Amino acid sequence: MKNMMQFLQDVKIEMTKVVWPKFDEFIGSTIIVLVLVCAFAIYLGSIDFVFSKFARYIFKLYGGY
Repeated sequence: MKNMMQFLQDVKIEMTKVVWPKFDEFIGSTIIVLVLVCAFAIYLGSIDFVFSKFARYIFKLYGGY
């Protein structure tokens, strides 16, 4: 239990040393992350769509589906 209390005290001390981002930086970073996540989702979704169409075509061509 003593180690746990020491750990929590150390965490409290370290949290006072943290330099938190300003609100504008926070919003800017959040927007960048959201845009990149959406872009990757669209990219991966389109690749999945193309490959699934290609696979269906191949299966239909060779009588598998």
